[in-house]
Amino acid sequence: MDERLLRARDLTVEYSTCRGIARAVDNVSFDIREGEVLGLVGESGCGKTTLGLSVMRLLPRTGKVVQGEILFKGRNLLNLAERIMNKEIRGKEIAMIIQDPLHALNPVFKIGTQITDVLRFHKDRGLSPHGKGVQLRNGAAKMLEEVGIADPAERLTDYPFQFSGGMNQRAMIAMAFICNPALLIADEPTTALDVTIEAQILELLKGLVERYGASVLYITHDLGVISEISDRVAVMYAGNIVEYAATTPLFEDPRHPYTEALLRCLPGVETQGKRLGTIPGRVPELTKLPKGCKFHPRCPYVKEICKERPPRLLEMASGRSIACFRYER
Repeated sequence: MDERLLRARDLTVEYSTCRGIARAVDNVSFDIREGEVLGLVGESGCGKTTLGLSVMRLLPRTGKVVQGEILFKGRNLLNLAERIMNKEIRGKEIAMIIQDPLHALNPVFKIGTQITDVLRFHKDRGLSPHGKGVQLRNGAAKMLEEVGIADPAERLTDYPFQFSGGMNQRAMIAMAFICNPALLIADEPTTALDVTIEAQILELLKGLVERYGASVLYITHDLGVISEISDRVAVMYAGNIVEYAATTPLFEDPRHPYTEALLRCLPGVETQGKRLGTIPGRVPELTKLPKGCKFHPRCPYVKEICKERPPRLLEMASGRSIACFRYER
């Protein structure tokens, strides 16, 4: 039996910009298994959010999938009609949490209305025609209680401005889980929160994922968060996945020069009182990508071949995949 819930193959996404074509995702392949949390990590501008939006089919008008397929439960999402995506996939089978909940919550509607709208749209999720309004409100209140909001029945009548940032993020999480989706895409869901609230939200997410048995694509630039929540990690740089491994082996023995550099920047007990590492340079503009390996201008191990052609993503005997000429034979 194939346990892979989501399979992306040779996915390429481009944006039309005033500076030319920007290839944000370049021939990317990855899997997410049932019940697995896959962490997608990299600096800003590496294509992580574009990858998540591609799965949801929510790219802006300037973005386009030009190659590849995204298989979810055996169905190619890229071939589905928009009506099917809305009714059968988005919110019901695949839900998304974004960094700033105020960009997703409507300021003129009550929190309860926005949560019950999700249930109302996907009304086949266990709702009977009799007493539907009561069922909707009870379902929304129960979900708010599950995400840790006190007095949930009363808070249904509040507007987003009456909630703190952490509470709004909890409301977003309630909306995401209320239809018991098979896959959750979490795009930097704790970045805008302070450290204490971030820890609480992470614990909440881990508990809900375990309780509902959901798979997760967790997008972040924070390796500390990835180490806590992910089963496997995909490291992304300038549109490519450069390393792909189980979480513990990746942190204990990073292989790709970019992964090594990211981990050197991670604060910890052993670095207390010391200057943290930095990565020289910056992520290249996607309209002006360097020839060869895209990381070679910043890489301490650069060789001539790195400047000539891009490395292939090679699967190693350990189950780890790496795109680096240091491991090609």
